[in-house]
Amino acid sequence: MRFAFWRSRNRFSLEELRYLTDQLQRVPIVNDLNKDYVIEALRSIAEIITYGDQHDPTFFEFFMENQVMGEFVRILKVSKTASVSLQLLQTMSIMIQNLKSEHAIYYIFSNEHINHLIAYSFDFGIDELLSYYISFLRAISGKLNKNTISLLVKTQNDEVVSFPLYVKAIRFAFHEENMVRIAVRALTLNVYHVGDEYVNRYVTSPPLSDYFANSVTNFRKQCISLDEWVAEAAKNPGSSDSTSSILSAVDEIEDTLYYFSDVISSGVPNLGRLITDNILQLLVFPLLLPSLKRESSYGMQIGAATSLYLISCILRVVKTKELASSIGAALFCPPEAFIPKLESKTNGCVSDHGLPHESQQVDLDALGVADTGTSSVTIPDLSCSSQNHPVEDTCSQHNYNGAHLSLRDVLLSYIISGDDIQASGALSLLATLLQTKELDESMLDALGILPQRKQHKKLLLQALVGEGSGEEQLFSSASSLTKDDISSELDIYLQNLKDHYGLVYSRELTINPQIHRHQVLDALASLLCRSGISAETLWDGGWLLRQLLPHSEEEFNSHHFKLLRDSYSNCTNGLIGEIKGSWCDLLIAVMMDEWKKCKRAIEASSPQKDPKSILLPPHTCSLDGDSSSAGGERMYETVKVFVLHHQLRIFCGGGTLPDQSPVSSPLEPPVNYRAKNAGLDVLVPKPNIELKLVDAVPCRIAFERGKERHLCFLAISRGTSGWVVLAEELPLKQNFGVVRVAAPLAGSNPRIDDKHPKWLHLRIRPSTLPLLEPTKLGTIGIAKAKALIDGRWTLAFRDELSCKSAESMILEEMNLQSSEVEKRLRPWLDLDKPVHSIHSSCPGSEVEKRLKPLFDLDRPVHARAPSGFVTEASSGTTHSS
Repeated sequence: MRFAFWRSRNRFSLEELRYLTDQLQRVPIVNDLNKDYVIEALRSIAEIITYGDQHDPTFFEFFMENQVMGEFVRILKVSKTASVSLQLLQTMSIMIQNLKSEHAIYYIFSNEHINHLIAYSFDFGIDELLSYYISFLRAISGKLNKNTISLLVKTQNDEVVSFPLYVKAIRFAFHEENMVRIAVRALTLNVYHVGDEYVNRYVTSPPLSDYFANSVTNFRKQCISLDEWVAEAAKNPGSSDSTSSILSAVDEIEDTLYYFSDVISSGVPNLGRLITDNILQLLVFPLLLPSLKRESSYGMQIGAATSLYLISCILRVVKTKELASSIGAALFCPPEAFIPKLESKTNGCVSDHGLPHESQQVDLDALGVADTGTSSVTIPDLSCSSQNHPVEDTCSQHNYNGAHLSLRDVLLSYIISGDDIQASGALSLLATLLQTKELDESMLDALGILPQRKQHKKLLLQALVGEGSGEEQLFSSASSLTKDDISSELDIYLQNLKDHYGLVYSRELTINPQIHRHQVLDALASLLCRSGISAETLWDGGWLLRQLLPHSEEEFNSHHFKLLRDSYSNCTNGLIGEIKGSWCDLLIAVMMDEWKKCKRAIEASSPQKDPKSILLPPHTCSLDGDSSSAGGERMYETVKVFVLHHQLRIFCGGGTLPDQSPVSSPLEPPVNYRAKNAGLDVLVPKPNIELKLVDAVPCRIAFERGKERHLCFLAISRGTSGWVVLAEELPLKQNFGVVRVAAPLAGSNPRIDDKHPKWLHLRIRPSTLPLLEPTKLGTIGIAKAKALIDGRWTLAFRDELSCKSAESMILEEMNLQSSEVEKRLRPWLDLDKPVHSIHSSCPGSEVEKRLKPLFDLDRPVHARAPSGFVTEASSGTTHSS
């Protein structure tokens, strides 16, 4: 029989299909002797049926008349080998995926044959078999519609009582293999999108509805696992494995949330409620919100940074009004409101972060607290005069260190006094709330983050249609949404927290949008004045400030102006210090580039900082060191902060930000006498360029041990550019030489050796700043390259006088270079020029007074240790005699 099978025949013919079917029907049992023949027959039948579906309908007619589907089921039952099961599943997957005829699909799904294959007890201990089985189920789900789905379910009294495809699939929803989980999710979505009323009712009723609770429970485990990786990365900030694990965990979390979002948008009634309820009851209320409290006091807590990121991520991805409004209302409650009243503690800690295991029944009552009172919202009378109740006094008296702070107060405390990660996370959450379209504007107003443009839009609409006192409020500086708007929306969801979720906020709520808004402005103004906060976080704060105050100076009081004015003055002092820094040659370019970036960031539709960055360990390079690497980061941060304050200074005064920075750019850089004498007409003296050695000083240097070279030393500046040059004399051309080595003048930090007065030590940094090279940065700003080490030159001169002459030459050219930088920065540093209504903190003469010591060439100047990145031993070790 085996040899007959291999005889020459037309593979894609009805005769071949008839022959294969006949031979298959003659197989009483499948064993090791005939399994290869059976496998080949199954594969060939699948190919012929697929071919016939597109070319000859008589093929499938034969397939139906001879009950080949029943034969497949029989072969599976009499098979003793896994390889036949694999081939059968693959055969069915290929056929189902490639059949285009609805008639063919309808037949395959009928007669319970498909359900027999789905319900068959395969040996899933074989990994490959499980993959084929899941692919088989997914292929079936891809052909589901309102006609075919009825063939795969069993009904009783017009109710679905059995759906093997769905029931079998969700058993593998949390399998360790990612591809299996993806296939199951795709299958469930295919089922939901069919829109069959009876199937929808079946999958959303117990016990199948437990699938959604189990999905959220599994998602909770992913969140806890993410927090463990974040904690591990904090302990070992230099570990690349921890960082990659965090990013991998974040991707998995976001994929799960997008699946929840797809389930909700599938249109199945009650699915949105099931997902929302489970997210709130199993994750947000018992774990995420309590973790925001600054003092860790509950065993169930995860890190605040992880919690802030997860809440923001949930709001961004899972877009339902119930979820967004419930979280928004919960921010008015203290963290203590979310403590479970039943805590099963082991050794003083809550097991599994205080949440039930999968094997336990979820006790929803245990996720609330005892009913000790009723929630109520009091809307104070906003008609009182600001003269009697100054808003700034009310804000300044707000205590963010109290024992019963609301979660909203905790977020503001992070902005005012938290570390960089906490401040960034709080800003990210507020920005997410502000951009959540599902959140009612009255809720945003109660939180104090409703943008002015939205307030004006709604009040203008009310004024146009003649509703209430919208016109009066529109032109009032203290305009906000009406009391009834806030009371109704916030009251509804606070009451819902009590009735539906068992959360009770017993003490009386006082909601004053005007005060809350000024508290947010207070926090942002305080943030912009803080030290130790990264420029990226401050930029996010600037973005949020602009959202709340689009050209509206009236919203700022004297307290806010004073904070920003003082902070601007400090930033100016920091920028002035960088004029003499080791990266002054790049200062102008960095400022012009950062001006454009900052303008885009402030005017963008959303914050530029990636929210997941708060989970990653901070950059390890210290900003407190004396190396050029640390100095370069200091300069970069100083420029970013200064540019932000300069733009806010214009913006808060009602001005419009120009596209280009106010840095003067001369068409032709000035040439000083030493560069002119050398005949240097380029900004960068590259090797082998010829120049005059009029002012050069002979010296010796060894870039390799035992290989000393005789060269001529020259320091040259041209505009904001400056270089230390080592040239070799041309033997046939007197007083001329060619450049052999050139290094940046800025940051060279010349120093004569204490024991050898003929030796001059120079620090050498690279010509570029790695922070400005995107190719050296990761996907979210993680530096790929290690911090580089400063190079060192030691030059030996003929006598002490020559050594001192070389040092003086360097200092003189450095001062000329810094003078040119200061001249081009004058439009930035001219504080005596008023910018709209924000008054400068010091006159221009004070700037002159502070700048004069930097450029006073009449007195000796000792180069301080500048800042920046340098190449590791880029110029080699030096030796001199």
